[in-house]
This record gives sequence, C-alpha cells and structure tokens, in this order.
Amino acid sequence: MRILVVDDLEFMRKLIRDILETGGHEVVAEAADGRQALLLRRAWKPDLTVMDIAMPRMNGLIALEKMRQEDASARVIMCSSLGDQERILRAIRLGASDYVVKPFRTERLLSAVRKAGKMRVHE
Repeated sequence: MRILVVDDLEFMRKLIRDILETGGHEVVAEAADGRQALLLRRAWKPDLTVMDIAMPRMNGLIALEKMRQEDASARVIMCSSLGDQERILRAIRLGASDYVVKPFRTERLLSAVRKAGKMRVHE
C-alpha cells in the first residue's frame, strides 16, 4: 500500500516509516501536522494515512474529519498515545479504519494496515 505518515515527532514518523517499509509498504509522504497532511494527501493520493491525534496547527481528529469530507472512502488509521475511550470512539465515529495506541507493537500496526487494505472502498 502507498501510505502517508502523519506525526509531529520526527522520530515517530521514522519509526512508523521503518515498520511500514519493512512490512512491504511504500511511504509516499510524511507530514508534521493535520494541515500539511491534508495538502500532501491531495497531492499524493495515498491508499492509506497513518495519523497521530495530538499535533500542532491542526490535530488528527479535525484532519480526519476533513479528509473524510473530501473523500468518503479515505482510509485512515489513528495512531496515538492518547488511549482514552472518548478519543477512540470519536475517531471511529469520524470514520477511522482503526486506532492503534502508542506504544504499539510492530505486528499491531501492520495488522491494522492489512485490515485497512482489505476494506471495501465505497465510491
């Protein structure tokens, strides 16, 4: 899958990139906040976005909502250390494909990506 990685921490973007590329996926772009993610998603049209929630300028939940408004078939995995039930439920209600809580195991992230890849895209 072609994937956009969104996290405000560079080391976390690198970690996620390494996991995804080792798992056979292509990271087409990286963003440090939700605004940049929206621009890069429009430019690169990735199959999937892996996105943090707590970021400056625009958080991941707002970015998720805007992505889904622009493209109802957008597949987004939320990946955040904010593991509270309210944010998880909000992300799912907004259309997130999955929610992975940091710190995560490599296999958990790759499993979420495989699951998102199998989801049917409704045009």
